[in-house]
Amino acid sequence: MKSGSFQKSHARIGLLRCTLLGYFVVLAFIAFWPTPVDKPAAGDLSVLLDLLHRNGIPVWINYGFVEASANVLLFAPAGLLLAFTLRRQRWWKLLALGAAVSGTVELGQLLFLPNRFSSPQDILMNTLGVGLGLLLASLLKRFPLSTAGS
Repeated sequence: MKSGSFQKSHARIGLLRCTLLGYFVVLAFIAFWPTPVDKPAAGDLSVLLDLLHRNGIPVWINYGFVEASANVLLFAPAGLLLAFTLRRQRWWKLLALGAAVSGTVELGQLLFLPNRFSSPQDILMNTLGVGLGLLLASLLKRFPLSTAGS
């Protein structure tokens, strides 16, 4: 490997690690905020969902569905970043790490945040999000996006 290529790869890994660290800091703020972060928007979301239901959107797309989907989407970047940062780890180890992080978050909410709601469903949805991110990373590795100037 050429020295320039090594430096470029090393710099890319460093940037990915910093991004992963920043992501986990933001995730910690969201996860350990004293009150549910969706509380300010809950009323508006209910109004929007009612409007959508009256206009043909299926009723199974409800507040619970939106919340579960948000958990999946919140943890998908974790899988993506873990896959590119810890490239030599097997996917199932990274998925287990994501599940452990989610379980730690939920346990912390249960033990220390009386206004938050801890649930096994959140662990499942968060872990599903990590899995989605891992799948996306696998696809990006297999079919890389073309980059101009590379």
